[in-house]
Amino acid sequence: MTQDQTTGPDATPETPAPWRPSRTVAVVLAGGTGTRLGLGIPKQLLKIAGKPIIEHTLAVFEAAPEIDEIIVLMAAGHVEDARQIVEKAGLRKVTKVIEGGDTRNATTRIALDAVGPTDCNILFHDAVRPLLSGRIVRECVNALWTYAAVDVAIPSADTIVQVDENDCITDIPVRSRLRRGQTPQAFRSPTIREAYRIAEDDQDFAATDDCGVVLRYLPGTPIKVIDGSDENIKVTHPVDVHLADKLFQLAAAQAPRLTDHRSYTEELTGRTIVVFGGSYGIGHELTELARRLGAQVFPFSRSTTGTHVERAEDVEAALKTAFEATGRIDHVVVTAGILEKGALAEMDEETMDRLLQVNFVGPVTIARQSLPYLQQTKGQLLLYTSSSYTRGRARYALYSATKAALVNLTQALADEWADVGVRVNCINPERTATPMRTRAFGEEPEHTLLAAEAVAQSSLDVLISDLTGQVIDVRRAPGDGPSSTVPAQPGSSRVGSPAGTASVS
Repeated sequence: MTQDQTTGPDATPETPAPWRPSRTVAVVLAGGTGTRLGLGIPKQLLKIAGKPIIEHTLAVFEAAPEIDEIIVLMAAGHVEDARQIVEKAGLRKVTKVIEGGDTRNATTRIALDAVGPTDCNILFHDAVRPLLSGRIVRECVNALWTYAAVDVAIPSADTIVQVDENDCITDIPVRSRLRRGQTPQAFRSPTIREAYRIAEDDQDFAATDDCGVVLRYLPGTPIKVIDGSDENIKVTHPVDVHLADKLFQLAAAQAPRLTDHRSYTEELTGRTIVVFGGSYGIGHELTELARRLGAQVFPFSRSTTGTHVERAEDVEAALKTAFEATGRIDHVVVTAGILEKGALAEMDEETMDRLLQVNFVGPVTIARQSLPYLQQTKGQLLLYTSSSYTRGRARYALYSATKAALVNLTQALADEWADVGVRVNCINPERTATPMRTRAFGEEPEHTLLAAEAVAQSSLDVLISDLTGQVIDVRRAPGDGPSSTVPAQPGSSRVGSPAGTASVS
C-alpha cells in the first residue's frame, strides 16, 4: 500500500483517502551542460528574447496561481548564476537554488529531499522548455486531484518506426496511439517517493523521466496524460535556439491594458514624454492622447520644430527643452520615419542617404542622447518597425532593411540597458492610415487599414508597462477599420475604441 491510501481504522485498500496536499511545488530541472549546443555555458543560461532561458521558464511558474513554491536544481558550478537571475528578476516563489545530480534520476532524488516529507503536489519541469503555457500548468495541477501521476504529451505528427541493431525496420506502431512526451510531469509526492524507494533495490535501474519510474515500479498506478503544445519545445540542438527565439517573437501574449480612464491618468500624471515625429500620424495621435490623460508631452518634427532626428545637435536641443521645462524625461518615442519606394539600382544617392539617415541613424542618435535622461527615471525608449522587417520586399529594400535593424536595435539595447533599469520596446503596426502611407500608396479602402489612434493607444499601454526587449504587434480586430480613439469614461472596461489589438511578438 502506498502513502496515497488511507491507513486509518475505517479505511480499506480499495478506498483511497481524499488528497489534501499542503502545497504545490514546481521543481525546475536545470542540470544540463549544453554540450550538444557546443556552448561554454549551460544551455539554460543562454539568452533568448532578451532573457536567460531559465528566467523565461521560472517566470511561467511565478505567474501561475496554482504554484506555491519553486525549487531550482542547477548544474554544478553555476548555482550562483541561477541565484543572481532569480534575485534580479524578483522571482519571489523561488525558495531554493541548489546543485543537481550527475543524472536526471539523481537530480530527482535531490529534489525530493529538498521538497521535504510533507504531502504535496510536485511538478518536475525541464528548465530548457521556456515556452510552457499557464494552461498546461493549471491542467497538471487539476489532474492531481484525481490521479497520482500526470504526464504531458502531444500526438506524433510523424510515423514512428522501430528498428533492430542493423537499423532495419521491425515494426511500425499505429500512430494514433503514440504521443511525444513533454514536461512538466506531475505527481502526488507519496507516489513519486515510493517509486524511487522501490527503484533503489533494482541494480538495473535506469529511466529517462520520472513517469517512467512510476510506470516501472508502481505498475498499478494510472498515469494521466494531458495535452501539451507544439510550442513547448525543448532547447537541445542549435536549431532549437532559433526556433525558440522565433516562437517568442510570434507569441500572442496580450499587451497590458489598464481598466479605466482614472487608472491611465494616475499612471501618466507627472510623466514627461518626448515624441520625435509628433506632427502627424501615429506620433500626433499619441501626443494628443497622452496629453488628455495627464502626461506632459513634447512633440518634435522637421515640419513644426525644425528637428532633424539624424542630427545630434537637434536631438540634444529637443531633449534639453523637455527636461528644462519639467525636470525629467520618462519616455522617448521615435515615430519619425520616411517611406521611399523604388528599385535599389534606380534610387539616387540623395534618396538613399535620406532614408537611411532618418529611419536608422535617427533612432540610433536619439537612443544615445536619451539614455542619460531615461536612467534618471528608469524610463523607456519606444521605437517603431513595420511588418516588412520579417521579410524584405521588392522596391522596399532599404525601408525593409532599416525596419529590421530597429528590431535588432531594440533587442540589443534592452539587454544592454537592463542593468541601468531602462526599458526598450518596438511597436509593429500593420498597414496604418497615416499621411505617409497615403503619399506612398494613394487612397486605399478604409476597412483595410489600422487606425493611427489604435496604434497610439497600444503605444501608451506599452509605455506604462514593464515590458522590455519586445516587439509588440498591433493588428485590426476582425471586421474593424479605422476609427477614432476616445478616452473611456471612468468605470468603462478600456480606453479607446476596439480598432486594434496588441500582442507581444
